[in-house]
Amino acid sequence: MAGNVLLAGIVLLGSCVQWLTGMGFALVAVPALVLLLGPAEGVVLANCAAGVICCVGLARGWRLVRPRAMLPFCLAAACTVPAGTWMTHQLPEPWLLLVMGGLVTVAVLLVMRGARVAALRGTRGALFAGAAGGFMNSAAGVGGPPFSLYAVNAGWTVREFVPNAMFYGVIVNAFSVASNGMPGLSGTQWALVIAAMGAGGLIGRGLASRTPEKRARLLVLLLALTGGITAVGKGLWGL
Repeated sequence: MAGNVLLAGIVLLGSCVQWLTGMGFALVAVPALVLLLGPAEGVVLANCAAGVICCVGLARGWRLVRPRAMLPFCLAAACTVPAGTWMTHQLPEPWLLLVMGGLVTVAVLLVMRGARVAALRGTRGALFAGAAGGFMNSAAGVGGPPFSLYAVNAGWTVREFVPNAMFYGVIVNAFSVASNGMPGLSGTQWALVIAAMGAGGLIGRGLASRTPEKRARLLVLLLALTGGITAVGKGLWGL
């Protein structure tokens, strides 16, 4: 019972920050879900939930999606998702926790710095970001940071970034679920997850107009950084 309540709380928090800032469900939720459910189940649940949230968000801004610009991201992600899935089935759990926590931690630090990388521009940069995102999404549930870094380096505005990030989230999470499979949750757990996603969405949208965007974004990244470091610590403890 306590585990189910904790599961619902994690999903609620992740959904809340996703609607509050336009990003962050996977970054916030994955480290906690991995610690609660194990690496494989935590990642595939995050893939499912993030994909659904992106679908709902995309319904409001699909006209702003740039399909031609998104094609390289999606093609590259499709090629690397199976490699991420393969890795999760090969590594022992402590090593998976280390890899996942490390990927989250590095990704958060890069996004916080707004890293400028000349290679993350143009079609070549889109292919690299898509490939990295596909691998990270299926292996660790966090495929968004490479896309965010590409957008920073390409000089995209928030208006351009959000709908295209939602579109990319739908595609890469669909690939990841197809590759990893569905999480093995009970009916009660699914009901709690769905209810928590709905409640988190309502809370996040309610807070969005009252919370400065920069402060909310920093909070998301700090939560994600804490979770990533915790996963690394648990992985090291289990070696």
